[in-house]
Amino acid sequence: MVISLKVKNEVLERDDFTCQKCGFRDASGKDLEIHHLNPKIFNGNEELQNLSILCSICHKHAPDNEKEFSDYISDKIDTKILDTFRKSNYSISKKTKAGMSETFKKGGHITKAPRGYRLVNKKLVINESEAEQVKTIFSEFLNNNISLTQLAKKYDMTTSGIKKLLKNTTYLGKVKYAGHESQGKHESIISPNLFKNVQEKL
Repeated sequence: MVISLKVKNEVLERDDFTCQKCGFRDASGKDLEIHHLNPKIFNGNEELQNLSILCSICHKHAPDNEKEFSDYISDKIDTKILDTFRKSNYSISKKTKAGMSETFKKGGHITKAPRGYRLVNKKLVINESEAEQVKTIFSEFLNNNISLTQLAKKYDMTTSGIKKLLKNTTYLGKVKYAGHESQGKHESIISPNLFKNVQEKL
Protein backbone atom coordinates (compact mmCIF):
# COMPACT_ATOMS: atom_id res chain seq x y z
CA MET A 1 0.00 0.00 0.00
CA VAL A 2 1.32 3.42 -0.99
CA ILE A 3 1.32 6.17 1.63
CA SER A 4 -1.14 8.88 0.66
CA LEU A 5 0.17 12.34 -0.14
CA LYS A 6 -1.89 13.73 2.75
CA VAL A 7 -0.23 11.40 5.30
CA LYS A 8 3.23 11.96 3.83
CA ASN A 9 2.81 15.74 4.09
CA GLU A 10 1.61 15.43 7.68
CA VAL A 11 4.71 13.43 8.62
CA LEU A 12 7.01 15.86 6.78
CA GLU A 13 5.47 18.83 8.57
CA ARG A 14 5.52 17.10 11.95
CA ASP A 15 9.24 16.28 11.54
CA ASP A 16 9.95 19.74 10.07
CA PHE A 17 11.19 18.26 6.76
CA THR A 18 14.20 16.96 8.70
CA CYS A 19 15.88 13.56 8.86
CA GLN A 20 15.43 12.27 12.41
CA LYS A 21 18.83 10.55 12.33
CA CYS A 22 21.30 13.08 10.91
CA GLY A 23 19.36 16.36 10.94
CA PHE A 24 19.49 16.89 7.14
CA ARG A 25 16.74 19.32 6.16
CA ASP A 26 15.09 19.50 2.75
CA ALA A 27 12.13 21.87 2.47
CA SER A 28 11.14 20.29 -0.87
CA GLY A 29 10.96 16.83 0.71
CA LYS A 30 12.43 15.26 -2.46
CA ASP A 31 15.45 13.76 -0.70
CA LEU A 32 13.47 12.59 2.33
CA GLU A 33 11.77 9.22 2.76
CA ILE A 34 9.11 7.77 5.03
CA HIS A 35 10.25 4.96 7.32
CA HIS A 36 7.86 2.53 9.04
CA LEU A 37 8.97 1.88 12.62
CA ASN A 38 6.98 -1.34 12.51
CA PRO A 39 7.24 -2.53 8.87
CA LYS A 40 4.14 -3.16 6.75
CA ILE A 41 5.23 -6.78 6.30
CA PHE A 42 4.65 -7.19 10.08
CA ASN A 43 1.26 -5.46 9.88
CA GLY A 44 2.69 -2.00 10.52
CA ASN A 45 0.08 0.67 9.86
CA GLU A 46 0.07 4.14 8.28
CA GLU A 47 -0.66 5.97 11.54
CA LEU A 48 1.60 8.95 12.21
CA GLN A 49 3.20 7.42 15.31
CA ASN A 50 4.44 4.52 13.18
CA LEU A 51 6.09 6.80 10.61
CA SER A 52 9.33 8.75 10.70
CA ILE A 53 11.27 10.96 8.27
CA LEU A 54 14.78 9.94 7.17
CA CYS A 55 17.07 11.16 4.42
CA SER A 56 17.80 8.66 1.65
CA ILE A 57 21.20 7.71 3.14
CA CYS A 58 19.95 7.13 6.69
CA HIS A 59 16.88 5.33 5.36
CA LYS A 60 19.05 2.93 3.38
CA HIS A 61 20.78 1.74 6.56
CA ALA A 62 17.79 1.85 8.92
CA PRO A 63 16.90 -1.52 10.52
CA ASP A 64 13.40 -2.97 10.03
CA ASN A 65 13.11 -4.10 13.63
CA GLU A 66 11.26 -1.52 15.76
CA LYS A 67 13.53 -1.96 18.81
CA GLU A 68 16.70 -1.78 16.70
CA PHE A 69 15.36 1.30 14.93
CA SER A 70 14.84 3.03 18.29
CA ASP A 71 18.53 2.49 19.10
CA TYR A 72 19.53 3.51 15.56
CA ILE A 73 17.59 6.78 15.61
CA SER A 74 18.86 7.76 19.09
CA ASP A 75 22.47 7.48 17.93
CA LYS A 76 22.60 10.84 16.11
CA ILE A 77 25.08 11.76 13.40
CA ASP A 78 26.11 15.17 12.01
CA THR A 79 24.60 15.69 8.56
CA LYS A 80 27.83 17.38 7.38
CA ILE A 81 29.60 14.02 7.64
CA LEU A 82 27.21 12.67 5.01
CA ASP A 83 27.34 15.67 2.65
CA THR A 84 30.09 14.20 0.43
CA PHE A 85 28.15 10.95 0.06
CA ARG A 86 24.93 12.87 -0.49
CA LYS A 87 26.35 14.87 -3.41
CA SER A 88 27.86 11.89 -5.23
CA ASN A 89 24.88 9.69 -4.40
CA TYR A 90 22.45 12.27 -5.78
CA SER A 91 24.03 12.15 -9.25
CA ILE A 92 24.13 8.34 -9.32
CA SER A 93 20.63 8.10 -7.89
CA LYS A 94 19.13 10.32 -10.61
CA LYS A 95 20.63 8.16 -13.36
CA THR A 96 19.59 4.95 -11.62
CA LYS A 97 16.00 6.10 -11.07
CA ALA A 98 15.71 7.25 -14.68
CA GLY A 99 16.86 3.83 -15.88
CA MET A 100 14.52 1.98 -13.52
CA SER A 101 11.58 4.14 -14.56
CA GLU A 102 12.24 3.41 -18.23
CA THR A 103 12.49 -0.34 -17.54
CA PHE A 104 9.17 -0.23 -15.65
CA LYS A 105 7.43 1.62 -18.50
CA LYS A 106 8.49 -1.18 -20.83
CA GLY A 107 7.06 -3.83 -18.50
CA GLY A 108 10.45 -4.94 -17.22
CA HIS A 109 11.16 -6.31 -13.74
CA ILE A 110 13.42 -4.05 -11.63
CA THR A 111 14.45 -5.90 -8.47
CA LYS A 112 16.04 -9.34 -8.11
CA ALA A 113 14.08 -12.34 -9.35
CA PRO A 114 11.70 -13.80 -6.75
CA ARG A 115 11.46 -17.52 -6.09
CA GLY A 116 9.96 -19.16 -9.16
CA TYR A 117 11.80 -17.00 -11.66
CA ARG A 118 15.33 -16.33 -12.88
CA LEU A 119 16.74 -13.34 -14.72
CA VAL A 120 17.94 -13.97 -18.26
CA ASN A 121 19.25 -10.92 -20.11
CA LYS A 122 17.46 -8.75 -17.56
CA LYS A 123 14.14 -10.50 -18.24
CA LEU A 124 12.16 -12.72 -15.86
CA VAL A 125 11.93 -16.32 -17.04
CA ILE A 126 10.06 -19.05 -15.16
CA ASN A 127 12.22 -21.51 -13.22
CA GLU A 128 10.04 -24.60 -13.57
CA SER A 129 11.04 -26.46 -10.40
CA GLU A 130 10.76 -23.35 -8.21
CA ALA A 131 7.53 -22.29 -9.90
CA GLU A 132 5.92 -25.61 -8.98
CA GLN A 133 7.00 -25.04 -5.38
CA VAL A 134 5.47 -21.55 -5.40
CA LYS A 135 2.17 -22.98 -6.68
CA THR A 136 2.29 -25.63 -3.96
CA ILE A 137 2.91 -23.02 -1.25
CA PHE A 138 -0.08 -20.95 -2.40
CA SER A 139 -2.37 -24.00 -2.60
CA GLU A 140 -1.17 -25.46 0.67
CA PHE A 141 -1.78 -22.20 2.55
CA LEU A 142 -5.25 -21.80 1.04
CA ASN A 143 -6.49 -25.36 1.38
CA ASN A 144 -5.00 -26.43 4.71
CA ASN A 145 -5.20 -25.37 8.32
CA ILE A 146 -1.55 -24.32 8.46
CA SER A 147 -0.03 -21.19 9.95
CA LEU A 148 2.45 -18.92 8.17
CA THR A 149 5.11 -19.98 10.70
CA GLN A 150 4.52 -23.68 10.03
CA LEU A 151 4.53 -23.11 6.27
CA ALA A 152 7.72 -21.07 6.47
CA LYS A 153 9.46 -23.76 8.51
CA LYS A 154 8.41 -26.45 6.03
CA TYR A 155 10.00 -24.57 3.12
CA ASP A 156 13.01 -23.28 5.04
CA MET A 157 11.90 -19.64 4.94
CA THR A 158 11.19 -16.95 7.51
CA THR A 159 7.60 -16.11 8.43
CA SER A 160 7.98 -12.62 6.93
CA GLY A 161 9.51 -14.19 3.82
CA ILE A 162 6.59 -16.57 3.28
CA LYS A 163 4.10 -13.75 3.80
CA LYS A 164 5.97 -11.58 1.30
CA LEU A 165 5.90 -14.44 -1.20
CA LEU A 166 2.14 -14.91 -0.80
CA LYS A 167 1.53 -11.18 -1.37
CA ASN A 168 3.90 -10.82 -4.33
CA THR A 169 1.97 -9.66 -7.42
CA THR A 170 4.96 -10.57 -9.61
CA TYR A 171 3.38 -14.03 -9.68
CA LEU A 172 0.40 -12.47 -11.49
CA GLY A 173 2.69 -11.13 -14.21
CA LYS A 174 2.76 -7.64 -12.66
CA VAL A 175 5.69 -5.26 -12.21
CA LYS A 176 6.03 -2.53 -9.57
CA TYR A 177 8.01 0.67 -9.28
CA ALA A 178 7.71 3.74 -7.04
CA GLY A 179 4.28 2.76 -5.77
CA HIS A 180 2.88 2.06 -9.24
CA GLU A 181 1.92 -1.30 -10.69
CA SER A 182 1.37 -2.40 -14.28
CA GLN A 183 1.37 -5.50 -16.47
CA GLY A 184 4.85 -6.93 -17.01
CA LYS A 185 6.31 -8.85 -19.93
CA HIS A 186 6.92 -12.04 -17.94
CA GLU A 187 4.60 -15.04 -17.60
CA SER A 188 2.44 -15.40 -14.51
CA ILE A 189 2.79 -18.36 -12.16
CA ILE A 190 -0.35 -17.97 -10.05
CA SER A 191 -3.89 -17.57 -11.39
CA PRO A 192 -5.79 -14.39 -10.41
CA ASN A 193 -8.44 -16.46 -8.63
CA LEU A 194 -5.93 -18.37 -6.48
CA PHE A 195 -4.06 -15.18 -5.64
CA LYS A 196 -7.31 -13.41 -4.69
CA ASN A 197 -8.41 -16.24 -2.41
CA VAL A 198 -5.02 -16.32 -0.69
CA GLN A 199 -5.14 -12.57 -0.05
CA GLU A 200 -8.59 -12.94 1.51
CA LYS A 201 -7.33 -15.68 3.82
CA LEU A 202 -4.26 -13.61 4.76
